[in-house]
Amino acid sequence: MKSAIVAVLITLSISCNNSNTSTESAGKTSQSKPDSIMHEVMEQHDKGMAKMSKINQAKEKIQHALDSISRLPTNLQSASVHYRMQLDSAFNRLNFANYAMEKWMNEFNMDTLKDNQTEQAKYLESEKEKIAKVNEVMINTLQKTDSLLKK
Repeated sequence: MKSAIVAVLITLSISCNNSNTSTESAGKTSQSKPDSIMHEVMEQHDKGMAKMSKINQAKEKIQHALDSISRLPTNLQSASVHYRMQLDSAFNRLNFANYAMEKWMNEFNMDTLKDNQTEQAKYLESEKEKIAKVNEVMINTLQKTDSLLKK
């Protein structure tokens, strides 16, 4: 009896998974061009948002390093001027990356040109390029900051 129930549950599970897969595939092929571009834009947005916590953590590390330098004796602070300038620059780049994401989110309007699919697709393509550039800035900034903090 137990094995019959397990067999029924496995069969139901497999058939549910297969129907979900075919529904998803059908949904992808019937998606309009603006819908598929919107999906790509949102994927880029989500990747950027995942980096926001890393940016904030990097800012905290830089601030901690700057605070540590400011507590050093004067002669060691003087010797650390170049490194401090690099930390300040990295902190500013992190702030800019954060600002770029916030600016993009504030200016992005997913309902723009809903009545004209051709124009909406053009708008979304340009937004996809913008958010890709924001992500590129975030990635480059985090890489440079990580290298600097390893010094």
